[in-house]
Amino acid sequence: MDAGPAWLVDVFSSPSQLLAVEVLRRPLEFTQYTSAEFRGLLAGHGLVQSLSRPGQCWDNAVAESFFATLKEELLYRGVWPTRAAARRAIFEYVEVFYNRQRMHSTLGYLTPVAYEARRRDLTATQAAQAA
Repeated sequence: MDAGPAWLVDVFSSPSQLLAVEVLRRPLEFTQYTSAEFRGLLAGHGLVQSLSRPGQCWDNAVAESFFATLKEELLYRGVWPTRAAARRAIFEYVEVFYNRQRMHSTLGYLTPVAYEARRRDLTATQAAQAA
């Protein structure tokens, strides 16, 4: 894989899952989100881009809500001696608590893991019935 565009962050490894994950950071210009190069990168990874018209904030609402919750429930309540300790705390918050234990009102008071499992089961059931 080539180095990619300037806004592509390096690959890092998740110690608990032993996965390589590419993380994108916010492009400097909104036009980078709408560029053919960015759309091609997303399509190459099987991702679908969701954008509304310029000046509309709804696409960002879920991310804004998540980061507000992360700050309130974790970051404002602790001090970490190193960047590595902060990364571990954030990883544990997201992977152990937020995704597996914390219920979300927008998901019918299910955890994200339970919601996704229910969706997979429903999709599999519908596919079996259609066959």
